[in-house]
Amino acid sequence: MSDGEEQFQQVMLPPRPLRATKGRGAVSNMQGRFERDAREAFDDGWEHEEGGQEARGWKTQVTHEQARSILSRNASPDLPFSVSLNPYRGCEHGCIYCYARPTHSYQGLSPGLDFESKIFAKVNAPEVLRRELAKASYVPESIALGVNTDAYQPCERELRITRRVLEVLQECEHPVGLITKSALIERDIDILAAMAAKQQAAVAITVTTLDPAIARTLEPRAAAPARRLRTIRTLAEAGIPVGVSISPIIPFITEPEIERLLEAVHEAGASSAHYVVLRLPWEVNPLFQQWLQAHFPERAQRVMNRVREMRGGKDYDSDFATRMKGEGVWAEMIRQRFRIAAARLGLAGHGGRFHQLDASQFRRPLVIPPLGARANGNGEGQLDLFG
Repeated sequence: MSDGEEQFQQVMLPPRPLRATKGRGAVSNMQGRFERDAREAFDDGWEHEEGGQEARGWKTQVTHEQARSILSRNASPDLPFSVSLNPYRGCEHGCIYCYARPTHSYQGLSPGLDFESKIFAKVNAPEVLRRELAKASYVPESIALGVNTDAYQPCERELRITRRVLEVLQECEHPVGLITKSALIERDIDILAAMAAKQQAAVAITVTTLDPAIARTLEPRAAAPARRLRTIRTLAEAGIPVGVSISPIIPFITEPEIERLLEAVHEAGASSAHYVVLRLPWEVNPLFQQWLQAHFPERAQRVMNRVREMRGGKDYDSDFATRMKGEGVWAEMIRQRFRIAAARLGLAGHGGRFHQLDASQFRRPLVIPPLGARANGNGEGQLDLFG
């Protein structure tokens, strides 16, 4: 061995142990699946020095972007909607189980800490939506707002993109369904209550656990469980139909709470409930297993064994027939527990309110083209109704 090789051997350090970062869900910034070069973290001592990444924490960065289109369509048979709108990419709530995490890989970013600290805001979403609704070819059907990443995450308080989108939908009398973990939705009760009175709006609140200690690590920057229950009550009292998504159900972590969760949301005023068992697509799988080792090392193996029993021996199966509920004995046991408790409490099934929203009153919006884009004979800009 040469002197240079011997010196190199001496400075090699072991991989850094995974540690949770306060206020963040992921415990690593693992690279996305499209990266060409593999990287392995190791402890060189600098991260622990004053001013290092651990000292600074993972500060949230919000990047403004201009969207070219805003409505996404899907043909998934297990979803109650086919059109969705997401004002943000990435989500500061930091839910470790979020199935949208892998989308950051398309940007060359990590589905881990990057996903919850590097947020992209589609600041022109209301204007693009107005143009799309004005097209003669547009056929109105209920839009699901914020289903990929939360439309009411913290930066919405200042940017107000979601509120401006709702203002466009209200103006056009276009039906909308929202799902969120945030109490910020209460800010928009004036719009939602008016639309709900015309059967043009419905809301779902995700409640995963009643245990604030679990919630702090599972969904670190989302509203606390008690605050979400209060939001359900506030919305319901305003006349807005409120369903609840109890998801994901995580074996041995949140699964013991199924009946208590349903009782709590029923008491708060929810009118319907549905559930989804834990899904671990792509990079969500290793990120979730890292989270388990950091927070529940004593039951990590039991959790994953049960997950695999519900997924045909695999960590995840994307088959439309089973991806939401799982399969096998344990999945059937969860289904029965949920069905019996929901029936006892009078909570309806999945997606009923969303399908009942009224699109018959839809009116195409007026669109003002960019300055100079169109002009009348006098050279003056004019209103244009696309289509």
